[in-house]
Amino acid sequence: MQRRHFLAVTGSIAAAAATPRCFAKPPNLVEPVHRVANAASLEPANDRQLSPLDDALERARRSLAVCRESVNDYTALLVKREKVGSTLGPHEYMTAKIRCRKVENGRLVQPLSVYLGFVKPAAVKGREVLFVEGQNDGNLIAHEGGFKGRFLPTVHLPPDGALAMRGQRYPMTEIGLENLLVKLIERGEQARQLPDVASEMKRGVKINDRPCRVLTVTQPTKRPELAFYQAKIYMDEQLNMPIRYVAYDWPLTQGQPLEVIEEYNYLNLKLNVGLTDDDFDPRNSEYNFY
Repeated sequence: MQRRHFLAVTGSIAAAAATPRCFAKPPNLVEPVHRVANAASLEPANDRQLSPLDDALERARRSLAVCRESVNDYTALLVKREKVGSTLGPHEYMTAKIRCRKVENGRLVQPLSVYLGFVKPAAVKGREVLFVEGQNDGNLIAHEGGFKGRFLPTVHLPPDGALAMRGQRYPMTEIGLENLLVKLIERGEQARQLPDVASEMKRGVKINDRPCRVLTVTQPTKRPELAFYQAKIYMDEQLNMPIRYVAYDWPLTQGQPLEVIEEYNYLNLKLNVGLTDDDFDPRNSEYNFY
């Protein structure tokens, strides 16, 4: 019965550790910014005139290649918000350690490894979740924090099972920058086939002092196969990695404020920090699984 009372654990396509103000409110967006760092290195390799969407797709493909070839691990403060059913949940803040999945010559040489430590809101503060591909019989390991954590045991759950997926849009196995980029490319390719899709690229936007290039994609006609009315993707100009993604539902009436479907922020993203097996060991003395 205790397992049934275990609150849902997270897994999503998105994640990053931030400045203290990030804990007080959602990411701070500031525009315009008149100076963009290392902008020239992000320009297309030729002089072709690309639509904003095609330009963004080329950048995303290059980012994905860099992620797969050169990024071994990273830390961040993941700030996420998701609508499940008719309910939009609060912003959840969690420290994230992620080691990337690596395959060489068809052999898995580094499994996807994830540690999440929940910071806020109070209802989830102290919760910890850990997943290592191919270990623990394919299960994630999780425990609650705070008062509940004193009485509820550490549990092993299938990442796509009913308990782990309660209140979540995606399983934990889909977390991370690589999975986010893959999903963005898939949705971008789908959008560019539509006759009425609109796209806009804007520079001069900052998220917590990180200069970003922002793509806005709007799909005005609601279709069963489409996931959103409008999406905004924020690419860090220096890292050339997505650090914020937010998607909105179709408005019920014209002029109505857009409602969030899903939002993922990777704040204070740090690449290749040298994470080790200890960072993904539930018996690590810094963790509270056991």
